[in-house]
Amino acid sequence: MAIIEISSLTAPGVEVFSTLTEAQLRNRVEPEKGIFIAESPKVINVALDAGYEPTALLCERRHIEGDAQVLITRCGDIPVYTGDRPLLEQLTGYTLTRGVLCAMRRPAPLPLEKVCSDASRVVVIDGVVDTTNIGAIFRSAAALGIDAVLLTRSSCDPLNRRAVRVSMGSVFLVPWTWLDAPVSSLNDLGFQTVAMALSDNAISLDNPILKTIERMAIVMGTEGDGLAQSTISSCNYVVKIPMKHHVDSLNVAAASAVAFWELRYRA
Repeated sequence: MAIIEISSLTAPGVEVFSTLTEAQLRNRVEPEKGIFIAESPKVINVALDAGYEPTALLCERRHIEGDAQVLITRCGDIPVYTGDRPLLEQLTGYTLTRGVLCAMRRPAPLPLEKVCSDASRVVVIDGVVDTTNIGAIFRSAAALGIDAVLLTRSSCDPLNRRAVRVSMGSVFLVPWTWLDAPVSSLNDLGFQTVAMALSDNAISLDNPILKTIERMAIVMGTEGDGLAQSTISSCNYVVKIPMKHHVDSLNVAAASAVAFWELRYRA
């Protein structure tokens, strides 16, 4: 490893942590050159365990011989940029969680058929753009037995820095990919589609018929408007969570956790 002390915001090599936007890091033109940022030793270690490739570290000086020492060794021969906390905060524009960031190579998207091949429960995230919600959905998916996550192109990138942090690294544990075809196309892969929506024809989440479904795709919509009517109409079932006190809906992240648990696969 090479420990590189930085003293200015324009030090060569730190652009990936400072001036590049999320869109530039993602590099749609040349996806194989894309980078994402993982934050905190715990999350970075989860990514390393899952086989993700680190390219550079940014670390507060005091953590080099502390929390990040083992992590730095694990990352091997990559540059480790370091400096005082105030400089690094000015460089990145935010306070570093546990004082460490890691730039990592973005993997090639997985084919839909491969992601779904052995799955009994998948979630479709349709148009969810809030990074916190994306991270929370992934964390619930990993914890509650969802086998894969599919996202429409109108949804937030799961490898967004904040989404990765909120997920506590769960985005590295659950296979995911982009869904470019209509939700109804999942029927061709053997899934029954379940739209979570407040429709007049919706059945209750605890309806016994839902427990008989072998392969299920749970479709979650946007934070504000929910799922489009065309998507709802194309699904095999429309489901709602029973609620009290005239509460009509939950945040999409909270609703997903409830749905994942109730609709989990029961062998």
